[in-house]
Order: sequence, then structure tokens, then C-alpha cells
Amino acid sequence: MTNNISFPRLGISFDIDPAAVRIGSKNIYWYALIILTGFLLGLLLASSRSEKSGIRKDNIWDIALIGIIAGIIGARIYYVLFALDEFKDDFLDVFKIWEGGLAIYGGIIGSFISTCIYCRVKKINLPCTLDVCCAGLLLGQAIGRWGNFVNCEVYGGVTDSVLGMSINGAAPVQPLFLYESLWNFAGVILILLLSGRKKKNGQVFLFYLFWYSCGRLVLEGMRDTAYILYLIPGVLGVSQFAAALFILLSIAGYVYVSRSKKSCFVPLPPITDSKKPTENKRSGQ
Repeated sequence: MTNNISFPRLGISFDIDPAAVRIGSKNIYWYALIILTGFLLGLLLASSRSEKSGIRKDNIWDIALIGIIAGIIGARIYYVLFALDEFKDDFLDVFKIWEGGLAIYGGIIGSFISTCIYCRVKKINLPCTLDVCCAGLLLGQAIGRWGNFVNCEVYGGVTDSVLGMSINGAAPVQPLFLYESLWNFAGVILILLLSGRKKKNGQVFLFYLFWYSCGRLVLEGMRDTAYILYLIPGVLGVSQFAAALFILLSIAGYVYVSRSKKSCFVPLPPITDSKKPTENKRSGQ
């Protein structure tokens, strides 16, 4: 089914089919291609910066591939826990992730846990690894939001704003996917600038958590109620509560890391072929 998405006050209009390619009775959807593009570009960004911090590119790829699996599992568990009524009739519906029902904060938590375990096993510096990965993660999130544009989802209330978006001729609504994407792109730039000025490992990741959560806290309150997973029905969304909690945790964590004498940032020399064994050992210190 082709949808018409327009921005009336800008004179822009698109006719978009959610299916990018049809092969027989099977469809390859734009949403999946956009998410994959975001994942790959984010991974390339993280891996391009890794060896300057003494972390191998192979480690970053491992973390990303394991993290995407853990992230999907975490995103599904998070959603199911706060929407149990949707699965009371048939428990097997819990496993039907292709029907929707993934929560981004659950994905972040799942990926964070898998990264912690990986770094522990491989004896890699966890705070440094998180600092390296977070710019790529946020870039992937910024690009991934355009999948919501193609699917005509994640929008706010009716508006007369210049950026008001009309779906199939309906009254213009707030294009929240666009706002969040722009917010995330700005965050990527700030993270890249901060990375060269950090004094302690972990500061960059905590800034990412703060920046992303601030955006979600505001935008989640603007969402159409059909897309809000409520903690308190009609009052407080789960993502709003999580965003507020992560803002507090990121501020407290940043203060703690900045004051801690044990987490001083010591730049590691770039990895070279002749020093790989030495640098791999040092990266775990």
C-alpha cells in the first residue's frame, strides 16, 4: 500500500511504498534497509575511531554483532514487561517480533549488558569501549528514525507548524521522527568534539546517555497517545520515566567519574601491526 506523506506548508509531497523491493510474494521493506544502513554506518564510524583508543576493530565488530542480538532481545523483553495485557491470550505472541513491539531503551540496556560481558571476558577497558561506540550508536539511531517516516509512524499531535506532516491527506501532525533524528545527528557531532577533550574514560558515553534521554523526555510527551507505552495510564509513559531516570543517572555518573582518581584518562597509542600483542594487553588495563 502506497502512502502519501506531505509537508503542506513547505510544498513537499511524497508517495511512498513501504516495500522497497518485491520478489515474488516476498517483500523487502524500506524500514529494514534503513535500519541496516544505520547499523552499518554506525559500526563503520565506531570502528574507524577504535584503534586510536587502543581497541581493535575486530573487537568493535564483535561487540556490534553480539549487541544487536542482545539489543533485540532486550527491546522485546522491555516492551513485553510493560504490555503484559497484549500477550495474556496467547503467550507465543511474545516471540512474534515481526509484528512490532520493540522498545529502544530495552535495546540499549540489552546491548550495554552484552558489551559489559564481552569486555570482561576479553579484558578490554569497558568505559573506553563505551566512549568509542556511543557516537556510532547514536548515528545508527538518527538514521533508523527515517524508517518510521517510511512507515508513517511515530508522530505527535495536530499542528500548524511549518514542519507539520500530513499522512494520506489528514491534518498535519508533529513529525517526531524528524525532530529526534536531527537531535541525534547534533548529538553525534557533539560527541565527536567531546571525544578529543575528555579527561576521564566514560565521560563521553555518559554524555551520550544524557543527550539522548533529554531528547526522548521531551519528544515522548509530544507523541500521539497510540504510540505511548504507559507506566501510569494517561499520565506517565514508560519511556518518559526511563528518560528521566537515565538523565539523573548520567549526571550522577559523570560527576562520579570526573572526580574519581582511579578512572583518569590515559591515551593509548594507536594499534600497529608490529605492536598488536602489546597494545591488546594494554587496552584491558
